[in-house]
Amino acid sequence: MKLLLKNGHLVDYKTDFYGDIYIEDGFIKDMGKDLNYNVATVDLKGLTVMPAFIDTHAHFREPGFTYKEDIESGSKAAVKGGYTLVNLMANTMPICSTKEVLDTIRKRAREVGLVDIHQCISITKNFDGKTLSHLDSFRGDKSIKAISDDGKGVESDEIMRKAMEIASVNDIVIMSHAETSSFSKSDMRQAENTMTFRDVNLARETKARLHMAHVSTKEAMGYIIDGKKEGLSITAEVTPHHIGLTSDVSNYRVNPPIRPKEDRDFLIQAIKDGYVDTIGTDHAPHSEEDKKNNAPGMTGLELAFNICYTKLVLEGHISLNRLSELMSKRPAEILGANKGTLDLGKDGDLVIIDRDKEITIDRNSLVSKGKNTPFHGYKFKGEVVMTIRQGKIVYRVLEG
Repeated sequence: MKLLLKNGHLVDYKTDFYGDIYIEDGFIKDMGKDLNYNVATVDLKGLTVMPAFIDTHAHFREPGFTYKEDIESGSKAAVKGGYTLVNLMANTMPICSTKEVLDTIRKRAREVGLVDIHQCISITKNFDGKTLSHLDSFRGDKSIKAISDDGKGVESDEIMRKAMEIASVNDIVIMSHAETSSFSKSDMRQAENTMTFRDVNLARETKARLHMAHVSTKEAMGYIIDGKKEGLSITAEVTPHHIGLTSDVSNYRVNPPIRPKEDRDFLIQAIKDGYVDTIGTDHAPHSEEDKKNNAPGMTGLELAFNICYTKLVLEGHISLNRLSELMSKRPAEILGANKGTLDLGKDGDLVIIDRDKEITIDRNSLVSKGKNTPFHGYKFKGEVVMTIRQGKIVYRVLEG
């Protein structure tokens, strides 16, 4: 597959210039001005070219909950949002604790073929909070990049420590959903803060690579910042909705909850100061009935760039280069993917953006099965007009 993109504004974590980019055999082969190759060519007319986005945190619900989402509909949502790699959580049904479930998901991902999918293995077997023996069957499998019990926290301090020791020995990222269940009904702030403090301390003891999911409070982020300053191997993600909303304007049910403005401002400052590593969408599609029954979560993949570009870049907090680092470079590094920058030899995964286009969010236009979003009717800048994976156009807005 050979593809030449002409006259684009090329931007990644360090790049910012107008020119051309050439993809051959799935990889970025050349980049510069006035490139000339006799291949399929797209004139971008000044549109912005960035490395395709990578999501450290998503739920595609297959197997078991395909009425909410499946790998095909989730993949279509991903490419519409500019994503070509997603890291899926293990809370499927059955839970992804076995090679059989993992192989089923991988096979389905290959059949759909729109995005690269990394599937997390559960930390504890079937989320029972105590059994780690299933991890033995995955030893030596270098394709396993991360494990997580996302959806609930690992309650036992001893089990989490042992899990971190296993992850450390095998160079696997352990992703923490920080929520102490004894506080969940009474104080969700304390629920997040207590487990974050514990996990940072356990990472110090075990030398594990710890990734803190959907950080939402200033206290939790403070613990993470302290750990980073100490040199611990900790990474942190924040979600678009914890950047784009505050509790004074929305009580939409998510977990962790939408927080007050002072928390949102602290998260943004942490992004500016370089302490936040990734934007994780926590893409959590639900049916209408699920949401009526108070299921936490919202769709995220199709709206993440719009929200983050508007709230972080256009409002003057960070540069577009820094946003590319958050949405592409750092998640690629965490997941060990040959993606995330415009360097020669990287995967030819790109997203083309019309940064001047204002869009109005319409939940009914989402391609995800989950139409659950509090952003219906909101206006944001920046439209994904094309997504390219390995040199192949996998999503394109039809002109006219």
